[in-house]
Amino acid sequence: MRLNEKIIRYIYIITFTFLTLTGFAQMPIFKRYHIADIPGLGWLAQFYITHAMHYIFAVILIGLSTYICVDYILNKPQGYTITSRVYAKSIIILGLIITGGLMVFKNLSGTPYSPFMISLLDLSHLTLCMALLFYFILLLGRSVRFY
Repeated sequence: MRLNEKIIRYIYIITFTFLTLTGFAQMPIFKRYHIADIPGLGWLAQFYITHAMHYIFAVILIGLSTYICVDYILNKPQGYTITSRVYAKSIIILGLIITGGLMVFKNLSGTPYSPFMISLLDLSHLTLCMALLFYFILLLGRSVRFY
């Protein structure tokens, strides 16, 4: 494994860890279940802090995904093939990026989203997040390449 791949892997893991943490912090579960009362975790109950962090890590995820796709298209590394596991993970991540982008657009004032559309976006984003978490648990311990 090249150094570049190791760096990408660590950025990827850190990004998804904080995206998951700050995404669940958007729901008031950390305050409700007194997790935010643990010393050092009080910031999890601060909506605007976790909201801004979620946006920052989402931008990092979009940049990282774009970099991986462009690097694969331009360099076409020898010996690398796109497996069905990578296709599945890519579709889930693309769905998360699309639903997340639509939710950002929803947060702008004056957007014409109905309450049904807002609920559909929220549930779709949460379902895709849970699917990706279960997918990671399923593949835990296996060597999964990014491309």
